[in-house]
Amino acid sequence: MALIISALLKPNSLPFSPLQRVTPTAKTRRFSCKVLNSGHPDSELNQIQRKQSPLGSSFVTQLRRSYSNGEVSALANGVSVVAKEPDHDLKTQGRILFSDVVVQKRREVFWRGNWNALDIASAGIVLAMHLLSLCAPFYFNWPAFWLAAGLYLVTGLGITLSFHRNLSHRSFKLPKWLEYLFAYCGVQALQGNPIDWVSTHRYHHQFCDSERDPHSPIEGFWFSHVNWLFDTSTVIEKRGDSTNVGDLEKQPFYRFLQITYILHPIALGALLYALGGFPFLVWGMGVRTIWVYHITWLVNSASHVWGRQAWNTGDLSKNNWWVALLAFGEGWHNNHHAFEYSARHGLEWWQLDLTWYVIKFLQVVGVATEVKVPSQLHKQKMAFNN
Repeated sequence: MALIISALLKPNSLPFSPLQRVTPTAKTRRFSCKVLNSGHPDSELNQIQRKQSPLGSSFVTQLRRSYSNGEVSALANGVSVVAKEPDHDLKTQGRILFSDVVVQKRREVFWRGNWNALDIASAGIVLAMHLLSLCAPFYFNWPAFWLAAGLYLVTGLGITLSFHRNLSHRSFKLPKWLEYLFAYCGVQALQGNPIDWVSTHRYHHQFCDSERDPHSPIEGFWFSHVNWLFDTSTVIEKRGDSTNVGDLEKQPFYRFLQITYILHPIALGALLYALGGFPFLVWGMGVRTIWVYHITWLVNSASHVWGRQAWNTGDLSKNNWWVALLAFGEGWHNNHHAFEYSARHGLEWWQLDLTWYVIKFLQVVGVATEVKVPSQLHKQKMAFNN
């Protein structure tokens, strides 16, 4: 998720280290490694990533580990790359409660001196929405409540169906008029424009739970939940320029939304005030926005901390049933990281996935096409017993 984050700087070179968990100390041993989360081999997104990023799944061809000096060396397209592993003997900064996730380096966000205009703007929007929602008990009425519930459904699906599954992962195709309509619903969630949101999310998958992940609990639960939004210089340094969204940047509609993004939620707020006064503003903008905020953020935080792993993804992603209920199926996060290209996240019949039900309906009526789901062979490859 992003608010007003835009790429400003090219990143400095950052060391890459894999995630840490609380595990017994292992003896030196030979091992084999395979590249995970490579996605659907024929997907448009993976073709884009292979062209644009030297760290795509097809990049690493050989991987060797040296236990004598704690280095990982990779032969990638003929170029030797060496990364220093973290020292497992160093004292960690604690384990997140009721989980196996170890905080490697807790990042302090608020008590620092390099806040920029984007940080202040993002923090101001989040704070304003929370303060506005505090008025809810004093301005309650049923029309305002149902307005908030309806906008929760519309803007929530704008994030899960449009920003995430359609634009970020190209899990299915829609007619352009309908694609743009769903994307505009996502803009009204006040989580940023589609170009920046999608760019950040694609980088999250590319560097998942490493030091280059824009939001990982290895830097602290609250950093992965919300605090990363207020440290844009670090996020930009990690991810670099938004070079992974060429498919969106070539479309005038998404460039227009990027330039004019903040005007659209302001216009919605003005419309709600005109229709129902301050109660509509409080519930339709304040309560609804922070509800969708925290549900979206829980996918980044809770779904990488608590739950179960059904697939061997090599990261911290978990299937979390209560996040799935709140976030229209997004909480089946380990399923998603195993099969990034899949339009369906709730792979079992009992895994409720409202976003998938909407996509399936759109497919049945003939407007959603090229709907991708994982094959049985891919499931076998991702299984722990493979």
